[in-house]
Amino acid sequence: MTSKKHDDTVRKIAIIGAGPGGICMGIRLKEAGIDDFVLLEKGGGVGGTWYHNRYPGCACDLPSFLYSFSFEPKLDWSRPYGMQPEILAYMEGIAEKYGIVPHCQFNTAVEQAEWDEARSLWRLHLAGGEVLEAEVVVSAIGMFNHLVLPNIEGLDSFAGHRFHSAQWDWDYDLAGKRVGVVGSAASAVQFIPEIVKEAGQVHLFQRTANWVIPKQDDPFTEEQLAAFAADPSIVQKMRDEMYVRVDEGMTFGDSKALAELETYGRGAIDVVEDPEVRAKLQPEHPYGCKRPLNSNVYYAAFNEPNLELVTEGIARITPSAVETEDGQSREIDLLILATGFSATKYLSAIDVRGRGGVRIEDAWEDGAAAYLGMTTAGFPNLFMLYGPNMNNGSILEMLEIQTDHIRAQIERLDRESLAWVDIKPEPMAAYNEEVQDAIAGVPVWQESCNGYYRSPTGRIVTQWPFSMSELKERASRLDEESFEAAPKGA
Repeated sequence: MTSKKHDDTVRKIAIIGAGPGGICMGIRLKEAGIDDFVLLEKGGGVGGTWYHNRYPGCACDLPSFLYSFSFEPKLDWSRPYGMQPEILAYMEGIAEKYGIVPHCQFNTAVEQAEWDEARSLWRLHLAGGEVLEAEVVVSAIGMFNHLVLPNIEGLDSFAGHRFHSAQWDWDYDLAGKRVGVVGSAASAVQFIPEIVKEAGQVHLFQRTANWVIPKQDDPFTEEQLAAFAADPSIVQKMRDEMYVRVDEGMTFGDSKALAELETYGRGAIDVVEDPEVRAKLQPEHPYGCKRPLNSNVYYAAFNEPNLELVTEGIARITPSAVETEDGQSREIDLLILATGFSATKYLSAIDVRGRGGVRIEDAWEDGAAAYLGMTTAGFPNLFMLYGPNMNNGSILEMLEIQTDHIRAQIERLDRESLAWVDIKPEPMAAYNEEVQDAIAGVPVWQESCNGYYRSPTGRIVTQWPFSMSELKERASRLDEESFEAAPKGA
């Protein structure tokens, strides 16, 4: 891919991140006739999480017909749940087709964003020392951008090879190696069945057993793919049906459905032959308390003689081994950290300073909060995609809803010759109180299960407790009375 360098003039809009959110935002701007925008991407290409996460077995946990943009349906997914290479190719194709790539500046990390009150614009400090100025900033960095490294004694003393699952080293040969994996959630569930095929021995260090539900994922036949191509309405009907199921299940309010999923999940563990291992894989928290996972091959992998499930806590890591609290030491050549991301930081992963120099990290002292997950009081002309309390359902559907709203805000700036808009503190507080009250009414989210949903203060800042349809209805209105605004030249 090629990219376009920015010039020294003030840009109208700067988008941080060229993942699905940044791509969709760019498309929405072009639809509105706005061409003065730049996407600042720290990676070497578009795709976001699908560009960075390339571990073996990496796949979407939502059916691909729903995990694709409504305006660009893909009719030839090879299977119901798309794999990373196919999803990345889809994102790259869209970026090319809609002319987004020329707006991208790759290998460009934003380290700081500061609001210039006098000039009513944002100054973005880039990792290379450059400064880019923009009237509007849209953050498309989402939730999963700040890697978590475990706080384990001796981690940095390990003398073998080590990497995080989101930074997979494909140059490292697993053949015959002794591998230690720390973490047993989303990424591990997908790559464990793959690496046991090559490694000499794999030790999986599990802190908490997760719900892993089988999925209907048989590859599409040639006849099915031909039918999809001949009649796209078949795919549209399937997407519509998936939308209804996901939309209705997002609130986790159907206790009967949750119980059925738990029964289904426990039944899936029966494939594990060793009764002691089966017992260790049984979740102790209710379904939905943590992120539900999907796999048809994870449990079967524990029947392989070279995979060991270790549930004793890790005491320390030595230069050559992992020592557990029961005194055992397991020699390893490779340490894989499947410890995920700090999902509650959002835009505070960057040093952002708004009106009066207030840092967004301080504004979010009690946990990340934003009106409709997009705007935070005190940070004018700053919009977030997939921001606080937006995690649920289909990410791409949520992004389409939010990009429509942000485009409308930008169009208002132009239409009314406004220098800036900023959500007022009162409606933002009222909105977030409503969201937190709804979250408190979801029993499974109140259980203690070491999930990533909660900020350090204990407040759930990731989950959207309503439906996608509810967000669409709310975001379709600008609600101008809830925003402060200043005319240009004021």
